[in-house]
Amino acid sequence: MFRQPGSSQVGKGDFMSRRAQRLSEEIKRETSDILRNGVKDPRVGPLLSITQVELSRDLSFAKIYVSLLGNEQAKKEALQGLERAKGFIRRELGGRLKLRNTPEIAFIMDDSIEYGSHINQLLKKVMGSEETRKDNDSE
Repeated sequence: MFRQPGSSQVGKGDFMSRRAQRLSEEIKRETSDILRNGVKDPRVGPLLSITQVELSRDLSFAKIYVSLLGNEQAKKEALQGLERAKGFIRRELGGRLKLRNTPEIAFIMDDSIEYGSHINQLLKKVMGSEETRKDNDSE
């Protein structure tokens, strides 16, 4: 058996977690390509991005987190479009990944990018007000 550098024991859990990480990145990459080039539903727009993929321990279920900048109605419609295309996406993944069993997929809206953008705007606002205050103090 092969050992990891710096580890004294080899465990199945380590192998499975590395395999799951590798597979989740592959699912993320392939799903992005399928959404860009294969799904023709107009609700699944070009501003949709996949932020993360989580796999179950037995690799039979994948949670695909998607992000979309827009209002709540656009997000709801995008999720409906993804749910409608779920079978097509899963079939395409099965053909591209060459797995014995293709994981069941679930799409979950991820607001982390939008939240980060909001925090960034707040920081810019605070930094701008501090610079204005410094300019007033120096006069």
